[in-house]
Amino acid sequence: MRAQRVWKVNGAASIGQLQTRLDDLNKRLSQLEGQSPESWKLDELRSSALRLSREIDDIRCAEATEALSELLRR
Repeated sequence: MRAQRVWKVNGAASIGQLQTRLDDLNKRLSQLEGQSPESWKLDELRSSALRLSREIDDIRCAEATEALSELLRR
């Protein structure tokens, strides 16, 4: 059996905060791409953005699963 992450979040506020961080990372990536910095900096920022977007997706999926479970219990 595969291990699953369990999220304890404050709903939209947490997703909103994560989305803001992701937006900031994407803006910074755009700025750096125009300046031709070292590729490792861009790779590091891209990795961070991908991790953050996965975290947002995980939270949204967990919330949807919880909502569906609640509907099925009724």
